[in-house]
Amino acid sequence: MIVAGLGCRPGVEEAAILALLRQAGQDLPPVTHLAAPAFRREVAALHQAAATLGLPLIFVEQAALERVQPLCPTRSAAALVATGLASVAEACALAAAGEGARLLRPRISGAGVTCAIGAGATAAGAAGSAA
Repeated sequence: MIVAGLGCRPGVEEAAILALLRQAGQDLPPVTHLAAPAFRREVAALHQAAATLGLPLIFVEQAALERVQPLCPTRSAAALVATGLASVAEACALAAAGEGARLLRPRISGAGVTCAIGAGATAAGAAGSAA
C-alpha cells in the first residue's frame, strides 16, 4: 500500500490538500490510502479530498504516531508545540502503511498542509481507523 500521510491546520482547504498531494506524488507509484492524525478527524477538507480522490482515509491514533517518531527524518518545533509530535505527516504515512514501512517522499509543505508518502506491505488496522 502507498499512503499519503497528511498533517494540517484545522481550517485547511480541500484545494490545498489536493494540490500538495499532486506535487508529493510526482514520479511515485499511485497513492492507495490517505492518512491523517485522529485529532484532525473533524477537518472537513480531509474527508472531501478523500472523497474527491476515491481513496480510503485512515485516522491514526496518537500512540501509533508516537511509536514511529524515531523513524521520521523531518522534525518541526512548531508541530511539536502544537500537537506533541515533531513529525505529523511522516508519522501518519509510516504508521498507516504498517510494520516495515518506509518513506518514499519525506514531508513537503503547502498552504496549511503537509504531506509525506510511505510504502508498506500491509494495511495498518492497529494504527488507526477508517473514516
